[in-house]
Amino acid sequence: MSNPTDPVVADAQTNNIEKVDLPANASEPSVPAENIPAEAETTSTAENSGASPTAAAVEINTVAPPPSTANAVDAVDPVPSVPGPVTAEQGPQAPVKTPFTSPLPASQPGERAPLTADQEAKYTFLLSAVSAWTSVPTTSAKNAPTEPIADEERMWLTRECLLRYLRAVKWNTTEAQKRLLGTLTWRREYGADTATPDYISPENETGKQVILGYDNASRPCLYLSPSKQNTQRSPKQIQHLVFMLDRVIDLMLPGQETLSLLVNFTESSGGSNPNVAQGRQALSILQTHYPERLGRALVINVPWAVWGFFKIITPFIDPLTREKLKFNQDLRQHVPPQHLLSGFGGDVEFEYDHSIYWPALIKLAEERRAECRERWVKGGKRVGEYEGYLRGGNDKGLSEEEAGQQVTPVPVDDEKVPEVIPAIETLKVQP
Repeated sequence: MSNPTDPVVADAQTNNIEKVDLPANASEPSVPAENIPAEAETTSTAENSGASPTAAAVEINTVAPPPSTANAVDAVDPVPSVPGPVTAEQGPQAPVKTPFTSPLPASQPGERAPLTADQEAKYTFLLSAVSAWTSVPTTSAKNAPTEPIADEERMWLTRECLLRYLRAVKWNTTEAQKRLLGTLTWRREYGADTATPDYISPENETGKQVILGYDNASRPCLYLSPSKQNTQRSPKQIQHLVFMLDRVIDLMLPGQETLSLLVNFTESSGGSNPNVAQGRQALSILQTHYPERLGRALVINVPWAVWGFFKIITPFIDPLTREKLKFNQDLRQHVPPQHLLSGFGGDVEFEYDHSIYWPALIKLAEERRAECRERWVKGGKRVGEYEGYLRGGNDKGLSEEEAGQQVTPVPVDDEKVPEVIPAIETLKVQP
């Protein structure tokens, strides 16, 4: 059993990190001094050889697993449904090699509370402000040049996106504008929308990151397996994570805005685990540019060295994110066994074949994005469009909604009128 007087365990308890029982022969926690090395060039066998995934026929698991007999779920993770076969065609013994396209019928997202009158007024103000943007800085440097805002950037500015940023800054409209513009600028400067699948492909050749299945609240699941690390530490590893985060978002279904992150440290080593510098960078990107996107972070088989890592980065994790971290729990309580990889305690026998999985994932994500764009264009290319409509749900689009009702202005308290953001060309953007 773990010793409650141990500094790492005590720190975990202080920071609301759940204590776990460690083996009696576990070594003392330590964080090597060399865990913040100079950035090295990314190297991998496939990258050096110029290999790329085989452009073979792409097969996707389009048949959802059979319906569960469990009761409907609510916003809190419910008890998982009864295990069953993965797909009707494959049968229970066939290994899965491609992403699932939909959650189990019993996996449903929870309902968000309706906005208050004050929140609706602040949203309306923010929508008006960002709708007027005509250009975005190309970098975060002071007095950086600007370029016209692209259609893809305007489509990104959905109603739910604006609300996520408002919640992240506690409904401060001025800060929300700065954060939104900062993310658009970061995506341009970082190349988040220009990194191609072929460029990222070598990083995922061993399947160290896999998007597959949905949790009990229909959040798409992103699996991380550090033991399958295949490249040296470099900025490209963080680009790989950003690329996969965007693909997870592509696969979100109507009514769900968040994802489940599942990390298994089984057989991982110090060389394969992220160092503190990488951890802080990834955390900063997630909290700054993907606010309100993390629904669950489920971490299992945590070794002592990783406990030390979490001890160091915990002060940089905001309280809301920290509450979503769960350590060494039974993952079947969060993800239906039919959608949970066997290596994480589930029933899904998954076999990673890069030449099959990677093209299938990219094809599915591209199809989903194309469908969203088609609906966005059909709806009039509106900033503030509903994500439920874009993702093919039952929600009406803005144009259809406005055509069927008389819009009544929401009264705003004169003493609480938000500050209008300066002209886009003169606004300073924090890196």
